[in-house]
Amino acid sequence: MRTIRKDTVIQLTFMPRFFPVSAYLVEEEDSLTLIDAALPYGVKGILQAAARIGKPIARIVLTHAHGDHIGALDALKKELPEVTIYISARDARLLAGDKSLDAHEPSMPIRGGVPKPGKIASKPDVLLYDGDRVGSLLAISTPGHTPGSMSFLDTRNRALIAGDAMQTRGGVAVTGQLKPWFPFPAMATWNQEAALDSVRKLQQLKPSLLAVGHGRMLSSPSQAIERAIAEAERTITTQRSDSIHASNRS
Repeated sequence: MRTIRKDTVIQLTFMPRFFPVSAYLVEEEDSLTLIDAALPYGVKGILQAAARIGKPIARIVLTHAHGDHIGALDALKKELPEVTIYISARDARLLAGDKSLDAHEPSMPIRGGVPKPGKIASKPDVLLYDGDRVGSLLAISTPGHTPGSMSFLDTRNRALIAGDAMQTRGGVAVTGQLKPWFPFPAMATWNQEAALDSVRKLQQLKPSLLAVGHGRMLSSPSQAIERAIAEAERTITTQRSDSIHASNRS
């Protein structure tokens, strides 16, 4: 496990050279918030990282319910029975194995490693909505990768932990934009257009740091985010045009 710290944010990355999967510890005055639970075998590394900091993990906040973000959740809950678990109200359904869509949501299949019903024993204690607070973190609804994906902005320093709303491995990209050197976030994305809208929303927050589920943290990320948005806009425009042409030919 690779550990990198930037101000209040500590990135814990498993398999950093091959298939990087990151969880984050956010340091509060007297405790830690863990954002995402990474892979099932990651529990020991996460607990050891917290012990080195010398503060207890009081909260586990999930950006979304894919398996590489919830893998160690049950094991962590067993080791930390008093911990409070947070997830968006929408992705709480995915955590429980319910892949159904709401009537207003685009009729596209939810992709990626969603747990089967009953697979995850841990139940969320708090269901999050856009604008909620978790310690120093502001919860931001960023659907696209999953219908209920959330990002979190540290209001003390504007560090942004964005889950899989974006990736930096293989190139900085809005989720859903295929990067050949690391295509997996795109392959697991539910709705590209919603994802683009979400990253436009994140851009308006002017983050000082971009921290994502897959790839290194990026300081002063504004220009990189702008380029990623422009690339996603071009891709989606081309896809729409191709779809119209194909429809006309038929």
